[in-house]
Amino acid sequence: MELLDERALSKLHWRCRRGLLENDLFIERFFKRHGSGLTVAQGEALNQLMDLSDNDLLDLLLARREPEGELDQAEVHALLALLRQPPESQNLS
Repeated sequence: MELLDERALSKLHWRCRRGLLENDLFIERFFKRHGSGLTVAQGEALNQLMDLSDNDLLDLLLARREPEGELDQAEVHALLALLRQPPESQNLS
């Protein structure tokens, strides 16, 4: 399980900037939680998702649909599960 090096991680993070705020929120939360431990395979899966249009990506992130065709891969499904993790609840008491 090879981790992405710092340069590759930085390039991937830059590539993940999106036009829809909703997508950016999912992606930024993902990078905060998992960025330091991102594997090469996860990076490749994320790159595949970044080839989608903003609306198609949002449909996947919101689980309105599941990956199809070339995207129907175990790595993509696993990455989507990480991206879909809800925000950590804050204890206000």
